[in-house]
Amino acid sequence: MTPLDIKQMSTLERIQAMEALWDSLCHEEEEMLPPDWHAEILRTRGQKLNSGNSRILTLEQVKALSRT
Repeated sequence: MTPLDIKQMSTLERIQAMEALWDSLCHEEEEMLPPDWHAEILRTRGQKLNSGNSRILTLEQVKALSRT
């Protein structure tokens, strides 16, 4: 299946295909581990939060910021 094939599918067909893909991945026997770079990003973000150089925003706060 090519990207063009997917583009020609209806929205419902694309959602159904995506659900089928996720379902097949969820039932895989082997554990899917995140890549190593994920841990590094989390470590960096944690350091920024702990040092006060960053803060956690809710989705509503992010939306409000994007409107200004």
